[in-house]
Amino acid sequence: MELTDKYKTYILLEQGLSDNTREAYMHDVEKLIDFLQQEGIDILNVKLDDLHRFTEALTDVGITARSINRILSGVRSFYHFLLLEGYLEADPTQLLESPKVGAHLPTVLSIEEVDALLAVIDQSTKEGARDHAIIEILYSCGLRVSELCFLMLSDLYLDEGFIRITGKGNKQRIVPISPRAVKELKNWLLIRHEINIKKGEEDYVFVSALRGKHLSRITVFHNLKVYAAEAGITKNISPHTLRHTFATHLLEGGANLRAIQMMLGHTDLSTTQVYTNIDRRFIRQQILDHFPRNKHWLIHRFLFPHI
Repeated sequence: MELTDKYKTYILLEQGLSDNTREAYMHDVEKLIDFLQQEGIDILNVKLDDLHRFTEALTDVGITARSINRILSGVRSFYHFLLLEGYLEADPTQLLESPKVGAHLPTVLSIEEVDALLAVIDQSTKEGARDHAIIEILYSCGLRVSELCFLMLSDLYLDEGFIRITGKGNKQRIVPISPRAVKELKNWLLIRHEINIKKGEEDYVFVSALRGKHLSRITVFHNLKVYAAEAGITKNISPHTLRHTFATHLLEGGANLRAIQMMLGHTDLSTTQVYTNIDRRFIRQQILDHFPRNKHWLIHRFLFPHI
């Protein structure tokens, strides 16, 4: 019997925890195991520094301090079990400090709030069709607002199901794009042809319907605020909120932490590493399996281009 199976029996029979708490603890341990496997670390050889890096990785993908504290509760419970059962001589979580829960935590929307945000947009107008696509892509792809504003037509590989993003430090990465986001984007691109686009602005995906120039970050920020108010969302949100929401929903769905980091562009991997078939297969499957938008996403053409 594997250690996780023994732990599952332990919390079932000896701890008297609720079903929800037991399930949450098992998910917490799975997150840690995934992280350690990517780092090449055995779960019985974990050091305090490893746990600090795990906590930093959770923070890196936008998980709030409160949620991290809850995840660490499951991790501590697991290592307490290993110590009791004699698998370890010392508990590596003993000196692990929990992140402080401050007053200004990253804001995350629920799936219902994201849908409400999209529902208030009038898609019969050029601006509405554009903004509907923008919000769907910010949420479904986890882009920074600057990455969205500088997205080019030459970066779109919609038939293959991905877009190419140039992030901080001009580092490029491939980001999967869901059929729903593809549909929204194609709808906008059809309307975009009707706009008189200024010279030098022809390759930008998102342009002003009136000025014919690419959108600024301030414009995206302002429009999102307006839609949030119309949707009755009282949270203080920004385009980055949708990026946090993307990462949080993936992690809550069970996605691998490493995959989320790669999709967000938080790693030091080179462009060639990001483009390898293994990485593409891994990332694509993670977002397929764990993002709420993509439960029925067919991806064979992207993963198996030669079949």
